[in-house]
Amino acid sequence: MNLRRPLRDWLGDAGATAAAALLGLLLLQATIEDPVPGETISVRFELAAGAVSLVVLLLFRRRRPVAVAVALLVTQWVATTMFGTAAIAMYALAMLRPWRTALPIAGLNLALIITMFWLVSSGTDFVEGAVVFTLLHATLVTAGMLVRSRRMLIESLEERARAAETEQRLRVEEGRLLERERIAREMHDVLAHRISLLAVHAGALEFRPDAPADQREAAGVIRQSAFEAMEDLREVIGVLRDDSPGTEPERPQPTLADVPELVEESRRAGGDVTLDEHVPDPDRVPSRVGRHAYRIVQEGLTNARKHAPGARVRVRLAAGTDLDIEIVNALPPGPSALKIPGSGAGLVGLAERVALLGGTLEHGGTGDGRFRLHARLPL
Repeated sequence: MNLRRPLRDWLGDAGATAAAALLGLLLLQATIEDPVPGETISVRFELAAGAVSLVVLLLFRRRRPVAVAVALLVTQWVATTMFGTAAIAMYALAMLRPWRTALPIAGLNLALIITMFWLVSSGTDFVEGAVVFTLLHATLVTAGMLVRSRRMLIESLEERARAAETEQRLRVEEGRLLERERIAREMHDVLAHRISLLAVHAGALEFRPDAPADQREAAGVIRQSAFEAMEDLREVIGVLRDDSPGTEPERPQPTLADVPELVEESRRAGGDVTLDEHVPDPDRVPSRVGRHAYRIVQEGLTNARKHAPGARVRVRLAAGTDLDIEIVNALPPGPSALKIPGSGAGLVGLAERVALLGGTLEHGGTGDGRFRLHARLPL
């Protein structure tokens, strides 16, 4: 017997044992008041046998419900008090085992009891006893089967909840890894562009005839090092690319100056988008910051089209010591609006981008029927 069971199991066992004891005492009282002619009833023996059956029920009804039910089915004829324990054992059997196992044993027990009534009584007594025990067994077995069905339903719902939680966690991890892959690709393109410029300028200096020899030699070393750096970078990032034939090359990475064109594309697609820009010179914003800012605005507009089609969207850009990006749109009517903040993995990718720059990202409902996405990127 496991002593470290939950309190609910202890309470259930105590309740079942108390019910068996009460039912056994009621049957013993009825037998004493209306004894079978010629039968002598030993109350001490009845109580002792009932106590032994209660101990067996308490200790083994969960671990061995079939064995306990069959044992009490056979030994219940020893004492009247054991009939109550056997009835509760049928309830435990129906609660802990499938109906294919519980119904035959409960039916056999009921058939034996009805046969006993038929042998020792007749007429009204037989009918009353048969009806009472039939209803008792039917009630207990049905209750046990209902409890079993409810527990199985709860376990199924809990398993589904765990599976959904695991699936969501895997989806978030997948989104985070995909976003890191996209960031790595973008960094590859940017670094490759800058290193290639370095190699071109170094090559021009290396082959310039009027340059001193030592400068041309240094430029050659720079050009060769830049070439080797590009090769190493290509090998490292190559695993992130699809090198199958026909793959189109990556387009130049966008910057903050491309945000107005992105907003205009959304307008041409039918969106009601307003751009409130307070950036004096977008070209002076570092390209790495502008690239991530563009992606944040792009994801915000995509989420607005997906979850709030037709809603007015306001995009605000402000540059100071940090670059503030704010995208606000109205939430669609209905209860589905409450599910928008955690509906996809796009925001997970944005969090990766913002964390890469050491910035902050906030998103969620504003309380007045709007959804707000706010990012702050250090310049």
